[in-house]
Amino acid sequence: METAHLTQAEWETLHHVFLLQNLSRPALEAFLADPRCTRLRCPRGTVVYSPTVYARSLGVILAGQLEVRKGQLIVNTLRSGELFGAAALFHTSGNYATTLTACTHASVLLFPQALVEDLFAQVPEAAMAYIRYLSGRVRFLSDKLDQLLAGGAEERLARYLMDRRQGAVVTLDCSLTGLAARLNVSRASLYRAFDTLEAAGAVSRRGRTVEILAEARLHALQAHTQPAPVSE
Repeated sequence: METAHLTQAEWETLHHVFLLQNLSRPALEAFLADPRCTRLRCPRGTVVYSPTVYARSLGVILAGQLEVRKGQLIVNTLRSGELFGAAALFHTSGNYATTLTACTHASVLLFPQALVEDLFAQVPEAAMAYIRYLSGRVRFLSDKLDQLLAGGAEERLARYLMDRRQGAVVTLDCSLTGLAARLNVSRASLYRAFDTLEAAGAVSRRGRTVEILAEARLHALQAHTQPAPVSE
């Protein structure tokens, strides 16, 4: 790939990718200049990976966002600097696990398995970083299963908000229809869950911004108990 085509912002993004942090600038330039490294520009709506059409390559998002679906369930939204494609490497399965679709215009780099193997051989720290990443993915998927197997819509929503909060605020990265699919509940159940949490004084929602007013009440829902009534 022609590294001269990378913008300063894209270089900054790559510099913060955990897999590449132990590479010097010359080493990173040499890695990216390898002809096996390719760049894809994906208009919104482009299916980047699907169960039947994918590359045995590890990808990094330079710009934009990719939505990750398992069937009709929205699993995650990946952003600039995040990796994808780990499920395509180091196995013999015939199908990829999920469908990745560009939900904005996106630009990605693809590193084929052979190139990743060369990186690990030359930079052992990168291999260790990748192992830590995979361990984190196992934990992430375990938490997702907890959400799906949890009790009712209120508990699933409470768990989701606690996981995604930044301080006391959660900014939803999808519509309520998308969030309902992500939590594996109906849209009507999700609306009722929000109504329940707001009535309990646990949260306040305006559009896609949810403010957590009483963290203890959300914890109570996660523990299969009802939130205490609001004290006047």
